[in-house]
Amino acid sequence: MRLSTRTGLAVGLTVPLLVLASGWLLLSLVARDLHKEEDVHLRQRAAAVLPDARSVLRAAAADRPKAEDNRERKLFSAALDVGVRVVGPSGTFHGGPQPGSSAALPAQAPAPVTVRDAGHSWRALSVPVKGPRVTGTLWVFQTDTADRTQVALVRRRVVMTALLAAPLSGLLAWGMSTGATGPLRRLGRRAAGLDPRTSTARLHHEHTGVREVDELAATLQTVLARYDEQAARTAEALETARSFSAAASHELRTPLMSMGTNLDILTGHPALPEPDRTEVLTDLRSEHARLLGLLVMLRDLGRGDLVEAEAFGTVDVAETADAAVGEARRRDPGARISLHAQPGLTVHGWEQGLRLLLDNLLANALAHGRDAQGRAEVAVGVRGTGTEVVIDVADRGAGVPSDAHAWIFERFRRGPDSAGSGLGLTLVAQQAALHGGSVTVSDGPDGVGACFEMRLPRSGGALPHRRDWLIATAGANRSQGSHKDGS
Repeated sequence: MRLSTRTGLAVGLTVPLLVLASGWLLLSLVARDLHKEEDVHLRQRAAAVLPDARSVLRAAAADRPKAEDNRERKLFSAALDVGVRVVGPSGTFHGGPQPGSSAALPAQAPAPVTVRDAGHSWRALSVPVKGPRVTGTLWVFQTDTADRTQVALVRRRVVMTALLAAPLSGLLAWGMSTGATGPLRRLGRRAAGLDPRTSTARLHHEHTGVREVDELAATLQTVLARYDEQAARTAEALETARSFSAAASHELRTPLMSMGTNLDILTGHPALPEPDRTEVLTDLRSEHARLLGLLVMLRDLGRGDLVEAEAFGTVDVAETADAAVGEARRRDPGARISLHAQPGLTVHGWEQGLRLLLDNLLANALAHGRDAQGRAEVAVGVRGTGTEVVIDVADRGAGVPSDAHAWIFERFRRGPDSAGSGLGLTLVAQQAALHGGSVTVSDGPDGVGACFEMRLPRSGGALPHRRDWLIATAGANRSQGSHKDGS
């Protein structure tokens, strides 16, 4: 059922009820006013005939029939339009319209009361008659037929008004609501023609001045915008999954083929000399480790591409760096790794992503930052500079050739002697972009080795609209530089 029809029916039912309720109140007020007017008239007539009633009783008590008759006529003449009944010790004198003698009267009625007799109703008032040698009661009666006629007339008019108000108010409400819901119908027609699955057209709404319609249009626009956002995120997730599969299959093919060749050698030559057998097994272990590292890095890059803003919060960088350095010391007990961090430095970031960033920088330094004697010495620093937190990871190795800066963050790019996955520093650059920061590389202390510098804004930056580190290297989102690749 349309809203205008519902409104018309609701008003068509409500208005007659309101008319009837108002009519009932009006009838009550009219009846009360009429009774009040009658009562005033009764008191006036009682006050006017009271002296004559006293005279009638005095004449009756003195046994003067002629005087009694005169006084009685004078009494009834003074009563005019009301009925009079005088009750005394010597008898009852009555005249004018009044209830029959069989009608039950109260013992006394100092205030007007209603008396009913033979289908008629009367307003009655009693006044005590007192004087020298006189006692009795004066009753004054007035029929309320006129009052009941007026009340019945008002009742009929109220009912007629209610009967007429039902269809008229319903039609009027239907017409007004039809006009008022016009913007809503037009909005519905525009929204019905939209199909976000097949068209990029979106709801265009102009301000109508109807608050509910404008709010509904804004809600629809928000829902469609969220649909577009989720559809884009879903498309990115699918593209990431496809890229993950393609990248994994491409990069896994070479180590798997190498492992297959080595397994064929072991299977085809059971009597292989021990030195050759040891070499083949070492090669198998190396390729196996490379496969595991590659899968882990691909997984971490995928997580970075799909992380949402809700995962970001306040991260204590010093605590995160301390945990990463502790883990690196456990992995390589012979390495000298120092940490100098200012306490209390926080950023708005993804804690797991920052930990991945530090782990890969440390792994890269331990793999490529060894001196000529094979010793690893790495210095990690965390300091604040106004609106940024700066993380330094410096080593004492051979450093980074200047010509490597152009490709060092690309996927699967490794140095000639690297056994890593080629994704470690790609992951570092990804995390820098996600946090709105940058990563750069320069010569280490005293011109020896390399120093990576990561700058992160304390307040955090907006997540990149498109993240495609698995699909392609997002070079525009980070600064180039650093080793490649020890993880």
